[in-house]
Amino acid sequence: MQRLASSRRLLQAALAPAPARAKSSLSAAAVAAPAPENGAALPKMPGFDYTPPPYDGPRAEEIFRKRGEFLSPSLFHFYDRPLNIVDGKMQYLFDEDGRRYLDAFGGIATVCCGHCHPDVVEAIVNQAKRIQHSTVLYLNHAIADFAEALASKMPGDLKVVFFTNSGTEANELALMIARLYTGCNDIISLRNGYHGNAAGTMGATAQSNWKFNVVQTGVHHALNPDPYRGAFGSDGEKYARDVQEIIEFGTTGRVAGFISEAIQGVGGIVELAPGYLPAAYNIVRKAGGLCIADEVQAGVARTGSHFWGFEGHGVIPDIVTMAKGIGNGIPIGAVVTTPEIAQVLTRRSYFNTFGGNPVSTAGGHAVLKVLEKEKLQENAFVVGSYLKEQLNKLKEKHDIIGDVRGKGFLLGAELVTDREKKTPAKAEISHVMNHMKDMGVLVGKGGFYGNVFRITPPLCFTKEDSDFFIDVMDIALSKL
Repeated sequence: MQRLASSRRLLQAALAPAPARAKSSLSAAAVAAPAPENGAALPKMPGFDYTPPPYDGPRAEEIFRKRGEFLSPSLFHFYDRPLNIVDGKMQYLFDEDGRRYLDAFGGIATVCCGHCHPDVVEAIVNQAKRIQHSTVLYLNHAIADFAEALASKMPGDLKVVFFTNSGTEANELALMIARLYTGCNDIISLRNGYHGNAAGTMGATAQSNWKFNVVQTGVHHALNPDPYRGAFGSDGEKYARDVQEIIEFGTTGRVAGFISEAIQGVGGIVELAPGYLPAAYNIVRKAGGLCIADEVQAGVARTGSHFWGFEGHGVIPDIVTMAKGIGNGIPIGAVVTTPEIAQVLTRRSYFNTFGGNPVSTAGGHAVLKVLEKEKLQENAFVVGSYLKEQLNKLKEKHDIIGDVRGKGFLLGAELVTDREKKTPAKAEISHVMNHMKDMGVLVGKGGFYGNVFRITPPLCFTKEDSDFFIDVMDIALSKL
């Protein structure tokens, strides 16, 4: 499902010259940036025909002061001098001075259609003008229409949708469904995986960076099938043996389920070794468990070759969770499963006040329409393949890049100070990010050691944008 017709044709298109773009109408202040220290010409940001309206709100210093006084101290920020982002349009963001930035992070793999896409904004505004909220205890076509559209994107018998407000909520619900359906408690997840920060999902998350010292029971963490840092390289079936051993030695022999991302996002854009998911799914199902695909970051056309990340592994899960991209920035998540499995939630009253809110679901439905109309999945494959190729060329030039991985617009570049030892370049990545920001490019970072560039732009990112991104990263790496 959702496979692209001809990968070869699309890759050829990726290498073709980029079409001419409209000249920017922005003021000099919107594009000005410091010149490289070596005196070389600064890469030129692609033209973009949009001028943000003047901003007369609080400045960054005032917002930062209020944030420190009134918001949780757990909140952190990128960059030595935090940015005050006040406007966005498609793949670009604008600060308080009107300066334009190329957004290669997409709000943590969340903005898929582009910032403030007019079709999505129109759907949200029109729905908000009619009714902003009622309750799912009444009928409203927005939730039903979006559920139908989502179900049409799913393989097999996955066609029953329950809406939530976030990916954490979706994963929390999926874990509960698996336990209720099977009558078992044990869940298997992957080391280095991230599934949320609520009670159950924090247990399934397997990175100490994201776990508090609270009770987390009933979860076993299997070896991560990481082709770059893993013990068995790219041999997926060898990693899957650990799942079998966990079941045999750590449980009663029966489990509730197995949850994994197709490409680990927070973990540093780690692709699972080939052959792993089919083998793991087979082992788990023989033990009576359900297979849960966490598509919060890898789903909704982001990998390009498929609409859902799990499709790239040739498997069909029993439960699929999603969020982020399905709303293009609107808070919404969802759990999709089969009619039979969905019945377990009728044993008691289960409710979510804002899950399926008409404004959120109207916006989500518009997202699916835009993805189809503008062929953004195809663009993610074409331009994402080109961008990955250029990143690999940078790897040949800069020894600090230890690995380039990912698919479509879910790409990672891991920085290491020693390629043989794979020593994480934790301080260096922050320096590079600050230099890139100064030249007009915003990018994310992640991974357990915080040394991996997370390149997850809106799916409207162009070949010209990719060239500018690479040129800027090249200069920033050269400054180390």
